[in-house]
Amino acid sequence: MTALAFALNHMTAPNLPLDAFFELAKSLGVSAVEIRNDLAGNAILDGSKPEAVKALAERHGLKIISINALQRFNEWNAAREAEARELIAYAHESGAEALVLVPVNDGSGRADGERQANLRAALSALKPLLDRAGIVGLVEPLGFEICSLRSKTEAAEAIREIGGSTFRLVHDTFHHHLAGEDAFFPGLTGLVHISGVTDDAVAVADMRDPHRELVDAADRLDNAGQIRRLRAEGYAGPFSFEPFAPSVHDLSDPAKAIRESMTYLQAQA
Repeated sequence: MTALAFALNHMTAPNLPLDAFFELAKSLGVSAVEIRNDLAGNAILDGSKPEAVKALAERHGLKIISINALQRFNEWNAAREAEARELIAYAHESGAEALVLVPVNDGSGRADGERQANLRAALSALKPLLDRAGIVGLVEPLGFEICSLRSKTEAAEAIREIGGSTFRLVHDTFHHHLAGEDAFFPGLTGLVHISGVTDDAVAVADMRDPHRELVDAADRLDNAGQIRRLRAEGYAGPFSFEPFAPSVHDLSDPAKAIRESMTYLQAQA
């Protein structure tokens, strides 16, 4: 197999300012990055102009593959539309290729019939906005039991019905494991998020973002198996590190730890 195409989500090292984060990616030989709109004191929330972000990425020779994320995208209303327009414009002006779309995750909007209708309404409203800007919408089902969009199968059905080439799936290895859904959609997948869980004491149903670490041999989520299957079935896109664990965020030498995880995963591929 060819080398894995790794990417780096800013959540891997959220304490680094954008310039240092881009330097980290470059030092690892990674050319694709994801920026976020939920990191206090950092781009995008710090008011960084999209043109400045674009210039910084170009200076480092990096491609911004996504902005992460439009939250509660499947609860479409006037406020969501305004937020979507703002993020899509930022993505376009910063050179980002896609906008990650994260569903409602508070226990509401889960009823059968309701959740499918909400999903289709949001995708239908987002499609012309994304198309005009030339931005891809990356739909990310979450595996949590309270989430309004757990199933990649349901997401794929709606994308095929409405999205054409506008939308793609995010296959998140953590959320895939939590959802307990065996379905893979490599041809419809635009991005893979990778993180591992090594804590033996936590039940799968109780796994949360702070459990998500860099992937190593103790991983309980079978990241290696998920990656092998995605590639074997035709996925050729990026695998983006997205650990949320404070233990990762507090590392004094994140490059060393990320490089070790990259080496492990490449050996498993």
